[in-house]
Amino acid sequence: MSIALEINGKTLQVEAEADTPLLWVLRDELKMTGSKFGCGIAQCGACTVHADGQPIRACSTPIEALAGVKITTIEGLGGEHALQAAWVKHDVPQCGYCQSGQIMAAAALLAKKPRPTDADIDEAMTGNVCRCGAYQRIRAAIKDAAATLSA
Repeated sequence: MSIALEINGKTLQVEAEADTPLLWVLRDELKMTGSKFGCGIAQCGACTVHADGQPIRACSTPIEALAGVKITTIEGLGGEHALQAAWVKHDVPQCGYCQSGQIMAAAALLAKKPRPTDADIDEAMTGNVCRCGAYQRIRAAIKDAAATLSA
């Protein structure tokens, strides 16, 4: 099957079965390796990307469901995003494996709620697992990025 996907502002034609998870298309076909495979059952968040601004799990979302949808990956977020700077400032990554998914979930939160409360952060980040336990630094980085973006 040939399907056109809008990824990071570009329309890309991909050849894959309709039920192929977006993650495999991103990583294997398009060589966008920022989104990670973690669990394969949409439970850990390592593969989080945006579909029309909403966080989705790329490991379980078939490409057939994404025709006409604007997809943003960590590569499309841009290296100068306030969240990425805050992640570095707060030394968030340890192993780093979950970080692209964490940042994408946080970016969706800040797009909806520019000044999130702790409860907002907890709700938005639930389901994004960090095996290293950097949750307090993630929270601090989100708050820092929110302050930077609101300034």
